[in-house]
Amino acid sequence: MAAPTNLPILLTWLRIVAIPLFVAVLYFPEDWLSERQANVISMWIFILAAITDWLDGYLARRWNQTTSFGAFLDPVADKLMVTAALIVLAEKGLVDPFASLIIIGREITISALREWMAQLGQSKNVAVNIIGKLKTVMQLVAIPFLLFNGVLFGLFHSNPVGRVLIWMAAIITLWSMVVYLKAALKAPGASS
Repeated sequence: MAAPTNLPILLTWLRIVAIPLFVAVLYFPEDWLSERQANVISMWIFILAAITDWLDGYLARRWNQTTSFGAFLDPVADKLMVTAALIVLAEKGLVDPFASLIIIGREITISALREWMAQLGQSKNVAVNIIGKLKTVMQLVAIPFLLFNGVLFGLFHSNPVGRVLIWMAAIITLWSMVVYLKAALKAPGASS
């Protein structure tokens, strides 16, 4: 059976396709793009991709085009996008690797937890909640500051702001993981 295709799902696929593009831009040779140009372009690609995260869900609900495939693909696209950005930012020394590790480790843990809960027929115990959504928003706000890595509006350097925001995101990420784990452990059959 072919995967469903509609505009919200195409926007989600566009977000996935944007990942290698914003990463590649950061590694273009200096004679193609200056470091400043590469940072700004990759930041805008990331921001536009992040906007599609909101837009695909909004359109799917508004046009009644929600699908189980879309519900699967949307968080995968988010996780791939954030993970790719955090790995590149850590490699370039623009983010604390421990913050990246916390966020990426949480994503792997919760994905495995959701799979386990699905096998137990208890998926609702680990459905996305407001803390998980707040975590995603915080990450999608912090990462552009880190990607920009320069002085904004002649007022302040974006990297320290991004580092504070990403640590706030990491703390919310840990909090959400604890909430999900506690909910999962209360599920029937989880302790057997």
